[in-house]
This record gives sequence, structure tokens and C-alpha cells, in this order.
Amino acid sequence: MEHPVEVKRNPPSVMHRRSQPWWVGLYMPAIWKGLWVSLRQFFKKSVTIQYPEAKPQISPRFRGEHYLKQDEHGHMKCVACYMCSTACPAQCINIEAQPAPTGPGWEGRDKVPKVFEIDMLKCIYCGYCVEACPKDAIGMTNKIPQVYTSRKEFLYDMPRLLANGPGSGEKKS
Repeated sequence: MEHPVEVKRNPPSVMHRRSQPWWVGLYMPAIWKGLWVSLRQFFKKSVTIQYPEAKPQISPRFRGEHYLKQDEHGHMKCVACYMCSTACPAQCINIEAQPAPTGPGWEGRDKVPKVFEIDMLKCIYCGYCVEACPKDAIGMTNKIPQVYTSRKEFLYDMPRLLANGPGSGEKKS
């Protein structure tokens, strides 16, 4: 049975294709452009640093590993106010307070940290903890964070944070 309306076997195309030269279909311009970029890079000076044999130039504003500061009596400056822990967007600082001891160098302190830990796997190195501290008790070194083989090595406790400070051979901020 035939249709009452005539159906065209090859309807006109909706898309109009612009005629292009034959060499565009070979993608040669793109290949030559890519080759030219590669050749230019081949003759440029390499930027690779053979770390750790060659140390990179580190900016003074670099935020590396954390350390806890001590006062002139050798006591930790931290008063366990929880400001650094509160300011931390990654919630990687854990502090437990205890009453401050009595004696010289402890005047004006109600409490000191019994536990002060920073989980470096959670830390985003933003520096908010340093800015939030009212006693300037925490700082960040220019030391590049290290690679360890277990997760518990990334949990920096109080003795490790105190040992990470000035005098450990690294420039501090």
C-alpha cells in the first residue's frame, strides 16, 4: 500500500557543512602545532630538582611542620585555651588540659596541656592555628612534611612538637 504523502528517500541535511581544504581532514595542522610545542620544551632548561639531595628554594612564607614554642623558663607557652583546636578547619588538633603547676614561671596560668596532638594526615597546613593562638605558642617551620610508613608516625605528640622547634636545624617562621 502506498502512502498518500510522498516520502523523500534522501531528505536535505539540517546541518550545513562548510567546505574545507583537503589537508584539514588529515589533522596535519594540529600535529605540527603539537610537535612545535614539544620541540620548544625540549630545548628549555629543566626545572626538576633531585630532592632530597638538592634542597629547593623555600619561601619564607612557606607553612611546613608545626612546633610548640617555649618561654624563657623552658616551659611550653601553651595555656590549653583550645583556640587553635577551635580555629582548625580540619579538626586535627587534640588537646586535653590539666591544672597548671605552681612555682616560678607558671604565674598567670590556670591550666596547661596534658595532651597536645596534631594529626598531620588530617592537617591542611592552613596556618589558622598559628593565627588563632593568643600566646603565640604554636608555629610552623619551613621543614617539608616527611613521608612515613605507618599512620601513627603522622600523629605528632607534645614531645615531638617541642623537639621540632628552633634549634632543630631548620629555619623557623
